[in-house]
Amino acid sequence: MANLDWSQCPAVESIPGKVSGAWVFRGTRMPVAAVFENLEDGLTIEEILEQFDVTREQVQAVLEFAARSLDAPVHP
Repeated sequence: MANLDWSQCPAVESIPGKVSGAWVFRGTRMPVAAVFENLEDGLTIEEILEQFDVTREQVQAVLEFAARSLDAPVHP
């Protein structure tokens, strides 16, 4: 995930001084990494939506962006 160019994902933003410049869901302070960490820990998307102030559309956009990025060819 660290190698993804999150600047190309419209659902997220990185602002210096806001959550130490981490990529967060636009208009929130929730780091994008929290979705992946919680999924890895076994939470469902429904549980993430209940626990965090994000919408299904935001989570879907981030997951789709990550999936598309994994399909992209790697250029040396």
